[in-house]
Amino acid sequence: MSHTTHYTVIGAGHGGKAMAAHLALMDFPVTLYNRTWEHIAAIEKRGGIELESCEGGPHGFGRLERVTSDLGEALEQAEIIMIVVPSSAHADVARAAAPHLRSGQIVVLHPGRTCGAIEFIKTLCDQSCLANVTVSEAETLIYASRSDGPAQARIFRIKDAVPIAALPAIRTPEVLEALAPAYPQFIDGISVLHTGLDNMGAIFHPALTILNAGRIESTSGDFQFYIDGVTPSVARVLEVLDRERVTVAAALGIRAKTATEWLKMAYDATGADLHEAIHNQSGYYGITAPGTLNHRYIFEDVPMSLVPIASLGKCYGVSVNGMDSIIRLACIVHRTDYYRRGRTAEKLGIAGLSVSELTRYVNEGVRD
Repeated sequence: MSHTTHYTVIGAGHGGKAMAAHLALMDFPVTLYNRTWEHIAAIEKRGGIELESCEGGPHGFGRLERVTSDLGEALEQAEIIMIVVPSSAHADVARAAAPHLRSGQIVVLHPGRTCGAIEFIKTLCDQSCLANVTVSEAETLIYASRSDGPAQARIFRIKDAVPIAALPAIRTPEVLEALAPAYPQFIDGISVLHTGLDNMGAIFHPALTILNAGRIESTSGDFQFYIDGVTPSVARVLEVLDRERVTVAAALGIRAKTATEWLKMAYDATGADLHEAIHNQSGYYGITAPGTLNHRYIFEDVPMSLVPIASLGKCYGVSVNGMDSIIRLACIVHRTDYYRRGRTAEKLGIAGLSVSELTRYVNEGVRD
């Protein structure tokens, strides 16, 4: 694909605004869609987004071709559709997009969390969408960014390497090739099970928030989340959750990174145990805790990350008592049923599959 590849960015939050502005600054034609018009009215009025950057990164005024809250209009010319919304909205986006998608388009979830692409394709099937689109997911958002104003965004850092996988995995090379002119940072993530099970947020965010619930509510989050919040006992719980995640992956024939391996790879932080490794990660100093328990670390990460991992564990005979405890506590705290709301194997349409059938589905797209 040439530099004329038309991108549509769905979602005008921190990540979506940064991505739309950055793509525009790289001279790609970009459409920005957000379902709430008020959030993008200022961008439409200015004709684009002002991008600031740290350490000499991309900056300037990213002029957008189109800004709209009409999804049909947004997808009309799109060749690559970048979905940058909370993962709890993936199914809603799939339902709304289904009538407007056409064959040959590439969809990328930023990020998929766990089983995002599987849920997206299942939703398209449920809507009888006949378009042959390629759905893929990134393991994490490529930007560390924030929104500086109604038509302003700031990029702190662009990650060096972000794994990405298509469903089925045999289509990953074409996704990488299509994205390469804009994002050479994307690398082959092997399969959507790999990107979904290497989801560190699933291990760190919900447990850390719930185990510090009293402190978060009494101080409105006025403490260092990963430093003060990760005491030796909390770290032991995180280690158990991490071991369960790695064991679920192993049951599916996947070698997942452990939390300590990930800290070493991402931040070169090491330690005798997880407690020490987290405290040796200088980037965690200064990050304050959520100000409230009504936070995406619970309402997004529990149903979209922890529930699918625990559900896969239950399907394939892995004990997930630790994850189950955190999920149940989250249900109590938020007075809801995250198993009912979340991505369970039943809901994803993969509950009856053997390991080899599931592997074949994510690798080749074949359902027996």
